[in-house]
Amino acid sequence: MAAIALSGSGFLQRLRPPAPQLIIAGLTIALLAAWRVSARFRQWLTIIDLRALVGPHLTRFIGLYFLLLCRRGELPCGFAIPAGLGDVLVATLGSMLLMLWNRLGASRGVVGAWNALGLLDILFVVASAAKHGIADPSSMSALLRLPLSLLPTFLVPLIIASHIIIFSRLRAENGGRRGE
Repeated sequence: MAAIALSGSGFLQRLRPPAPQLIIAGLTIALLAAWRVSARFRQWLTIIDLRALVGPHLTRFIGLYFLLLCRRGELPCGFAIPAGLGDVLVATLGSMLLMLWNRLGASRGVVGAWNALGLLDILFVVASAAKHGIADPSSMSALLRLPLSLLPTFLVPLIIASHIIIFSRLRAENGGRRGE
């Protein structure tokens, strides 16, 4: 709700880089701090089905909208094409991973490789948005208006944090197997 209210207020539209990236970093750090500080939240994230952490990445099909906004001239194509294609690739691979979970989900290497690709992609998207926003702040204004303003204020921090949590889960599960 806070992300919607903040976006609807027009506050985000006045921001210039690196402010949106600082919001993403701050919210990501807050999520990761909650994971570390709250025993109940940490326990829940330890036992929740790993698919529940992969599933939110299907929202990365938003990359198709980036491509449309490039075509309309509402986002710079130098940002929208690589960001959009990368997000669509990660979402597509995530979909395949979920559909074939009984075969692929058991392979921590497959899950880890998808997770690494996804984290690299989202970090590239954030850095690319900053680069384009610094060069021409108005070029990235679509990302600071609803509905896309929910990306920096909600979805991107959740995506980044989930990648880190997935890596932690995979490492813990591998460590548990070695110790048996």
